[in-house]
Amino acid sequence: MSTRITRLVAVGSLVAAAGLAACAPGSGGGADSSSSPASGASTSVATDAAKLGQVELVVWDQEVRGGQAAQITRLNDAFHKKYPNITLKRVTRSTDDLGTTLKLALSGKTPPDVFQANNGRPDMGAYVKAGQLKPLDDYAKAYGWDERYPESVRQYSSYTTDGKTFGSGSLYGLPQVGEVVGIYVNTKNLAEAGVQKPATWADFEKSLETIKAKRAGEAPLVLGNLDKWPAIHVFGDVQAQNAKAADIRTLGFGQEGASWKTPENTKAAQTIQSWVTKGYLDKNANGLGYDPAWQAFAKGKGTYLIAGTWLQADLAKAMKGDVSFMLPPPATAGGQPVATGGTGIPWAISSKSKNPDAAAAYIDFITSKDAMKVLAETENLPVVDTAAQTAPAGLGKDVFTAFGTIVEKEGLVPYLDYATPTFSDTLGAALQDLIAKKATPEQFLDTLEKDYSAFVAKNKG
Repeated sequence: MSTRITRLVAVGSLVAAAGLAACAPGSGGGADSSSSPASGASTSVATDAAKLGQVELVVWDQEVRGGQAAQITRLNDAFHKKYPNITLKRVTRSTDDLGTTLKLALSGKTPPDVFQANNGRPDMGAYVKAGQLKPLDDYAKAYGWDERYPESVRQYSSYTTDGKTFGSGSLYGLPQVGEVVGIYVNTKNLAEAGVQKPATWADFEKSLETIKAKRAGEAPLVLGNLDKWPAIHVFGDVQAQNAKAADIRTLGFGQEGASWKTPENTKAAQTIQSWVTKGYLDKNANGLGYDPAWQAFAKGKGTYLIAGTWLQADLAKAMKGDVSFMLPPPATAGGQPVATGGTGIPWAISSKSKNPDAAAAYIDFITSKDAMKVLAETENLPVVDTAAQTAPAGLGKDVFTAFGTIVEKEGLVPYLDYATPTFSDTLGAALQDLIAKKATPEQFLDTLEKDYSAFVAKNKG
């Protein structure tokens, strides 16, 4: 998961028995994957949580915002009702606070049993290297996670056991939600400019020219890049329309075999800078914060916002029927879509946990097919079985369709700040310089290549 909006801090709580909501996992009418290992599964782990005895499971999460809090509360209540022998001692924190606190806890004697660990190199990669996370391969076989979750999703939580290679190796976590960076459209402003929804990338760029001319004094694309990371998502989607997906994956996962200094990446950088020159992006974007930017879009400023699916609920509430969402249009109408994206923060298990089987049963429960229904009902984006869910109306339906399509067609490419432990800062600062025209596209790519190649060389040793 790339850098996101900082969540509000919530207090810790002890989950007690509560009423089971309709459609909750294990309530009947569907497969109960929580207690039934897959056919031919490994027998090296215990999968019947009801027979584990009295267990207190310490759970740390950052599900504190809106639909996030709603889904995990429902699932926790349902889990406790199904397995009254397992008590969940839940602690909730903001995303940033959880990351900081977790680093300290995992190096101590009593870390939480199960928790959400950011899957980037500075977090999950470092935890794997230090031997602080339990590999989940046996559980994946026992519960059928390797069948439930496609490789295109599992790669975001996979590392070699030395923590060096990201994107392959053993499984160390399972996410609940998916993310893709696409284009939010103010349909009212688009119609007033006399522009049809673009079907190709060329159509999209042509529409920027038309909208700029029709809506004088206003940049068609809204971007607030004061926090540096928002432009990473914009550049990622532009790069995805120029470079090969395989090359982007190699770069994004910080693996050997690719280079930033290519004609395709040069064109992507030139595109971003040309958008500033032509007024498609506000030249003062670096001085506007992320939240004020999307909030201004919600109030009618601009026509396009390149951002992630996590803004769905907020924009739908603010804009009603005047907003839609689409994947970056491909080179040819109906062609292969490619976009930056991945998963929400995965759930992992401490290698020091005294109750790993109970922790795995919990992860299985909150990521089951029935759990995906609960996620959809609470306006979260299920990372798997997306197409099988009843999507929210309007914008929610657009988002569900887009994510289901990009996963089915294997068009997701990783967040670029995954590449190295320092790449988020490197790329964020370099993009600010590119947008401000303090660096040429070639200088911009030289900066990225220096960080990337140095890391790859060091990581080989």
